[in-house]
Amino acid sequence: MRARTRTARRRVVVLAAVASLGAGLLAGCADDGKDDSNESSGGGGGKTTITLGLFGTAGFKESGLYKEYEKLHPNVHIEQTVVERNENYYPALINHLTTNSGLQDIQMVEVGNIAEVVQTQSAKLLDLSKYGKKSDYLDWKWQQATTKDGQTIGVGTDVGPMAICYRTDLFKAAGLPTDREEVGKLWAGSWDKFVDVGKTYQKKAKGTTFLDSPGGLLQAILSSETERFYDSSGKVIYKTNPAVKSAFDLTADAAKAGLVGNQTQFQPAWDTTIANSKFAAMSCPPWMLGYIKGKSKADAKGKWDIAQAPKSGNWGGSFLTVPKSGKHTEEAAKLAAWLTAPEQQAKLFAVQGSFPSTPAAYDSDAVKNAKNDMTGSAPIGTIFAEAAKNIPVQTIGPKDQIIQQGLTDNGVVLVTQGKSAKDAWDNAVKTIDNNLDQ
Repeated sequence: MRARTRTARRRVVVLAAVASLGAGLLAGCADDGKDDSNESSGGGGGKTTITLGLFGTAGFKESGLYKEYEKLHPNVHIEQTVVERNENYYPALINHLTTNSGLQDIQMVEVGNIAEVVQTQSAKLLDLSKYGKKSDYLDWKWQQATTKDGQTIGVGTDVGPMAICYRTDLFKAAGLPTDREEVGKLWAGSWDKFVDVGKTYQKKAKGTTFLDSPGGLLQAILSSETERFYDSSGKVIYKTNPAVKSAFDLTADAAKAGLVGNQTQFQPAWDTTIANSKFAAMSCPPWMLGYIKGKSKADAKGKWDIAQAPKSGNWGGSFLTVPKSGKHTEEAAKLAAWLTAPEQQAKLFAVQGSFPSTPAAYDSDAVKNAKNDMTGSAPIGTIFAEAAKNIPVQTIGPKDQIIQQGLTDNGVVLVTQGKSAKDAWDNAVKTIDNNLDQ
């Protein structure tokens, strides 16, 4: 856990309220049910009380889903415990699962942790395939929480389909098209083309860079690969996987050419570059729109648009799991399945901005008609839905976050500070292997 905290914090600091809503904090979950952030919907009154351990602002309560479920099931009362940050939640969750004590009836797990939970804790969790409908969910999302013997220990709450957010005013000033369809055609199918567009942009840029950060670019490229840091057998392959080295080298090339800012994402200095319009484009899953809105000045409203990424990828998302040791496993499983069903995910998107992991929700008005203040009339729901349908099934490993952080914070960002790509790679590898005890 020692190298995971900063990455986990940055990756889930903000959950976008993309339907013209503000950003909500995202991070932790329940540790022992006694955290200061505890939220309760009131007394149970002798009813069956189902408890949830969540991270950040999951949105179930805010969107009225608890009240709706309680109305449909008069004998059920729902309570939630919330811890703000994942680095405070996840180690405690693993400890509770290991000791099989102190668990809520439902526990949320972030996508960066789901592989470790599947591999090491699945025996402690209920098989939810009997409750949730596999056909409702994106196939790759369902597979992420499924064990080798076919037990599905988590149902997906949301996903983070990757797109590219860009400033139309800065693109126009650089002589690039601004229409989202034309912009997408510039780099369709190739991250190399994407970097080439950046080089074209940079020729006429005045005091800005094409992209916000090397970490954002590397994250986007790697999110579109089926195999990154682990192979299907669970072996660590990041050093020998040509896709990882190619992504690193392409990002380093962009950094050396001055196409990316020299910032680390989700740090105060990076926030300032958003506020001061210091870059023209960025890797953009749905929740990033909320972050842009929260950090931008008022005059940036409506100046952003969104185009399809060169290749579809995923950045973010969570799952609901049901510990077998819970007091009400049957009732909890039914609630978890209901909360993540298409109808409820569409409602959640409208309020919270969590993009559904259920394709049936993409045809709902809540998704199709969604708008964001920063992107004006852009049909964000339709754009992200198209990206979500094409996300590859990706092999996820237990220490993905440690490896990703090493490649960014201890790797490509050094190129923006004058290091060579080779030195940056060597430093990243050394840091990662130390953290993996290899």
